[in-house]
Amino acid sequence: MARDYAARCPVYPMRNAWLVAVAVLLAAQEIGAPKVQVAEELEAYPTESVELSCQFNDGGGLTKLTQVSWIWEPSDGHRDNIAVYHPVYGQSFPNVAFKDRVVFLHNSLENPSIRISNLRMSDAGRYTCEYATYPTGNEQGTTTLIMLSKPKNSANGVTVQAGTKSVVVARCEAADAKPAATIEWLAPVGGNHSTSTTSGPDGTVTVRSEYRLVPTPADNGREVICRVNQKTQKQPWVYPIKLSVEYLPSVSIEGYDHNWYVGRSDATLVCLANANPEPTTITWTAASGPLPETVVVEGNKLTVRKVDDAVNTTFICEVKNRLGSSRNQITTVVIEEERQLIQGPSTGAVIGAILGALIFICIVIIGTIFFIRNRQEDAEGPPKHKPPPPVKAGSSTEMLNKPSEPPTATETAPLSPGEVYYEPTGREPVTNLDDETTGALNGRAPPVKYDKERKDHAADGHHSNDLDSSNHEAPAANISRGESFVSPAMYV
Repeated sequence: MARDYAARCPVYPMRNAWLVAVAVLLAAQEIGAPKVQVAEELEAYPTESVELSCQFNDGGGLTKLTQVSWIWEPSDGHRDNIAVYHPVYGQSFPNVAFKDRVVFLHNSLENPSIRISNLRMSDAGRYTCEYATYPTGNEQGTTTLIMLSKPKNSANGVTVQAGTKSVVVARCEAADAKPAATIEWLAPVGGNHSTSTTSGPDGTVTVRSEYRLVPTPADNGREVICRVNQKTQKQPWVYPIKLSVEYLPSVSIEGYDHNWYVGRSDATLVCLANANPEPTTITWTAASGPLPETVVVEGNKLTVRKVDDAVNTTFICEVKNRLGSSRNQITTVVIEEERQLIQGPSTGAVIGAILGALIFICIVIIGTIFFIRNRQEDAEGPPKHKPPPPVKAGSSTEMLNKPSEPPTATETAPLSPGEVYYEPTGREPVTNLDDETTGALNGRAPPVKYDKERKDHAADGHHSNDLDSSNHEAPAANISRGESFVSPAMYV
């Protein structure tokens, strides 16, 4: 028993120490934690409603609550009571600006949450829920209300005249936004922009941006894009603007083919004009004076009923719009006889001929490459045929179709001139004609010798085994460079 107690005794002080530490931590948490619990920050929009929650957390139940108040602090630092609740005297709303817009959600000191309706941008600020308590004094918690405002976006183009100075051609605006919006320009015309901001009395911001460039007639009708980004928008607001650039008419005359011959009928000239605003009048005149009697004008078209020397002149077309007038002229030359125009090949035929030539060139190039590669492969590979054996000129013998077999061990002895060799296989005897001929026909190897003793042994079916060891070796071939290694033919 004593031993067990001694083993358990040190444990109790340690357990007590742990319990004390936990209790101290819990007490510290209760002391450090705010007793008034509120939301730190809320966001809302004008004309909407927002609820400001507030709860008193008294862990021990020793604090006595006497009254709760909601205090509003706008951005300028001013403090106003907007709502008060007393358990005996009831509710009070002393601020006129919030009267009829603020209500308590619960008639309770422990949960004096309020709702503010019909919000205004000026309602932004800090809202403090403050308790009057005993014996600890006042306890409070603060919520920051952020009022957001969606921007009122607009954009428009500015009509300008073509010139040499940079002018405003488009404007974009994001008005009454909170927080302030940002404006971007997407434009391929190579201009620049400037941006300005204006703050409103209720905390909103208006952003304006102007796009500038040096306008030319080519810029008329081109498109620039205004893009507005702001926190309250789910996606950027995008608005395309078409530029409006005014300019004087640009005049051209078409229809003259340099083939106005005497007697030609219905020769026509057409006056074309590009202008903004649109042309108001088009006038045809002649440099030589009044228009010839054979000329008829209909709008922008001048028609010569019958060509004669009277239309051998310069015709002038003048176009006017609201900005002014421009003109162009063309000189017509009357010839005696009709000029025969040689019609060239059509565009389709020319394109087809070019494509055909390109295809032919490609085929030739590919064929040449394959041909060269095949020649290279043939030159690098082994020969594909066996060369015939060499034949000496002046020989009186004929070459057999079947090549001779290599000599056996019994055929290694050289034959003397005039001797006959009978092969054991029953072939026809071979006669050594002479040393010179036989050597030449046998690839210049020594002639094979035959003796009677070998014949007898061959007839009996036995071979001689007492021959000299030199007779068992095949004769060395005496083949010069350039001659074939193929076995020589047999001659009879």
